[in-house]
Amino acid sequence: MNNNRRVSGEIDGEFVLFLIGVRLNKPWKLSWLPVFSAMPRMLRELSRQPELGLLHFRVHFGFRNTMVVQYWRSFEQLTAYAQNRDQSHLPAWRAFNKAIGTNGDVGIWHESYIISPGKFESIYVNMPKFGLGAAGTLHDSIAQRASANSRIGNKTIV
Repeated sequence: MNNNRRVSGEIDGEFVLFLIGVRLNKPWKLSWLPVFSAMPRMLRELSRQPELGLLHFRVHFGFRNTMVVQYWRSFEQLTAYAQNRDQSHLPAWRAFNKAIGTNGDVGIWHESYIISPGKFESIYVNMPKFGLGAAGTLHDSIAQRASANSRIGNKTIV
């Protein structure tokens, strides 16, 4: 359901923006099927266990490229999940390296950004909860949240 107001999303404290993706370099080879099935399993696991630190995710599909945008409470929680033998990621990572490794069939990548308080801003108009607004809380974009500069805490630029 759309939120027919002008709002901004905020998360208290530091958080992590984590981008992870897969690229089908050779889509005609079915070696990518296990890679594609691993991510939904991980996202279900993380959604069922919010104490692991995932705040929100959104999947963006393309023909050869798929990306998952994730918001995490901390980098420590992200890496703890990635390295935990009892969670879904580490076995999937090991299986990928054994089956595909660097043979070129499937490309995988990720980027991690640690975001400090006051070093981000967002705006949503006529949108459902989305991105940072879905990971954190929404506030009406009025007064101190009326402009991008004020939302990010830049008082020198008007």
